[in-house]
Amino acid sequence: MATAKTPVISNQIRRLRFECGELTQQQLADQAGVTRQTIIALEGDKYAPSLELAFRIAAAFGKPLEAVFQYRKP
Repeated sequence: MATAKTPVISNQIRRLRFECGELTQQQLADQAGVTRQTIIALEGDKYAPSLELAFRIAAAFGKPLEAVFQYRKP
């Protein structure tokens, strides 16, 4: 099992938000159909998204899934 220091699924959400014209957490949440708290948890590596949510977030950025989320073997 992964520890807090070594998440199994990491992401580039925060970086991509700023690259996309400083998209706010709320704007991304609205586009992905989740709450701002969900985006906060994802950015902090405290939550691993469902496959569907991962695809919705990647689509919001216009990026492939692998450009937003990375998987590391535990």
